Amino acid sequence: MSATLNWGIIGAGGIAKTFAKGLTASTTGKLLAVASRSQEKADKFGQEFNVPRRYGSYDALLADKDVHAVYIATPHPHHAEWAIKAAAARKHILCEKPIGLNWAQAMRIVEAARANDVFLMEAFMYRCHPQIAKLVELLREKAIGEVRLIHATFSFHAGFNPAGRLFANELGGGGILDVGCYCTSMARLVAGVALGGQIAEPIEVKGVGHLGQTGVDEWAAAVLKFPGGIVAQLATGVSLNQENVVRIYGSEGSILIPSPWIPAREGGSVKIIVNRKGQPQPQEIVIESAQHLYGIEADTVARHIEQRQAAFPAMTWDDTLGNMRTLDLWRQSIGLVYEQEKPQNIPTPSGRPLARRADAPMKYGSIPPLAMPVSRLVIGADNHTFAPYTFALWDEFFELGGNCWDTAHIYGGGNCERALGQWVRARGVRDRVVILDKGAHTPFCTPMDLTRQLMESLNRLQMDHVDIYMLHRDNPAVPVGEFVDVLNEHLRAGRIRVFGGSNWTPARVEEANAYARRKGLAGFSVLSNNFSLARMVEAPWAGCLAASDPDSRAWLTKTQMPLMPWSSQARGFFVEGLAAPDKREDPELVRCWYSDDNFQRLARAKELARRKGVLTINIALAYVLCQPFPTFPLIGPRTLRELHTSLPALGIELTPQELLWLNLEA
Repeated sequence: MSATLNWGIIGAGGIAKTFAKGLTASTTGKLLAVASRSQEKADKFGQEFNVPRRYGSYDALLADKDVHAVYIATPHPHHAEWAIKAAAARKHILCEKPIGLNWAQAMRIVEAARANDVFLMEAFMYRCHPQIAKLVELLREKAIGEVRLIHATFSFHAGFNPAGRLFANELGGGGILDVGCYCTSMARLVAGVALGGQIAEPIEVKGVGHLGQTGVDEWAAAVLKFPGGIVAQLATGVSLNQENVVRIYGSEGSILIPSPWIPAREGGSVKIIVNRKGQPQPQEIVIESAQHLYGIEADTVARHIEQRQAAFPAMTWDDTLGNMRTLDLWRQSIGLVYEQEKPQNIPTPSGRPLARRADAPMKYGSIPPLAMPVSRLVIGADNHTFAPYTFALWDEFFELGGNCWDTAHIYGGGNCERALGQWVRARGVRDRVVILDKGAHTPFCTPMDLTRQLMESLNRLQMDHVDIYMLHRDNPAVPVGEFVDVLNEHLRAGRIRVFGGSNWTPARVEEANAYARRKGLAGFSVLSNNFSLARMVEAPWAGCLAASDPDSRAWLTKTQMPLMPWSSQARGFFVEGLAAPDKREDPELVRCWYSDDNFQRLARAKELARRKGVLTINIALAYVLCQPFPTFPLIGPRTLRELHTSLPALGIELTPQELLWLNLEA
């Protein structure tokens, strides 16, 4: 790359023109190319800003080998598509805010940048201006004591145009995404710095708003609660003029930022006003900048190209992801869903039907008598109900070779089954996936309840059968033969293909299978108890059982019964930096997994990971995969990054000696 960063602009609207003007003041970059949907618009833009290369398609610009970085200035719904395509073309990316319509799209963009090793930043230009650096300095030195309340507003009154991007649902209109995103990003920064870090994520988000005739928020407000008792009040709108300022109230005073969002666009001075308790007059702190605001932003990109993301207080990848998550929660509070987010409208990553990638790392095993091979990793559907998010995660799992999903009648009050069914139908993959469902959870663990819940589950899933059906709990008060009889009835009716038990003892499974043999019936074919490198100190939920003890392992080895273990990675115990004797922020992690012997296992897993050049979590999952009996670990990634960091475990072969050493047995 030359010393000058050659820029291309995708989109030729108003914000593209603003960036082009700012780029002329950049000390590091020049505008080489512009692309529009039509050659006419590209030529007009090029003439206005003296752009030498003008393209009538976005693809043509991405094919230009002399373009180093692209500024994506399309409407919101097109950000994800072109950011991901730009990453694939190995272009560095500055993407206009919001980076996507939702958190799911943001995750896909970040993972595309990571996979293709390119720079990515969301274009919150105000975060690059020295005014924000000064604000961070004031907060760190406790200029107003302890921060208690943040008030941030960005709102304006636009002329109503139902087809325009500010009001059209199909274009991602409304105030929350267009300018409310500034307010959330500011609140999260202020709270984060006040708490001694950089960014804080709200622990509670409550929103209200007015949805106009086009179904987007014309004005809206939100209250965010952060750790430490910090509260933020946010207000936004596209049909309402408000006072666009930021006020921060602390125990010893307050801060006013009169021009928070577009500080001195053409260069010049802005001010921060500090009122301190005991001072008769407010202090006005003047911040000077000779450079165009968007020129500063372009230079911020160039300065951090080698690191692939900007440094705080500009927008880091984690900051962008957290901001989009908060915006999702705000929109969900007021019932705002975009057309593109509805299950029937969510495109696949490639725009073509889902297919396993040629380089997919997944491995497979068998669970007789199922005819279809089953992926060695099984993805959980619990906690997944928002279609854009579930589609992004499950599309990726499928394309990486995954074909088995775990759900249950009890998960999300039935909404998790409904979400999984929506995805399967929308993607047309029912004959290519294995569905594991569970029912008859305590206190409804009877043959009658089993039948009722199975029928409800099939209705929610909109399927005529599930491939693997498990009793979610056992009820020793019910003779085991009664369960075997009713499960065989459903087997003969074609509603299930294979059945088993979750949180059943080996002895009870043996009893069930002995009954089945005597009656000439099918027996239990699979077990789903906890199994992990970490010993389960205390069950996360009542009635849960582990199969990690020596007797259970010996039985599994002898019988070769497939095990589909839940919490196979001990719910994050082996994630780098998450668990340590002095880290007790997560009470469930502490209660269920903290013990001296588990910390010894963690230390050994870290050592082996260092030797093999992988993550500790990969060693923990490989421990489950490499047992001398068939295992199909259930994993519960909440993000694409978590999914991707699980997969390397498939390529790790642990010897019997290593398995014993990890488990403190040698």
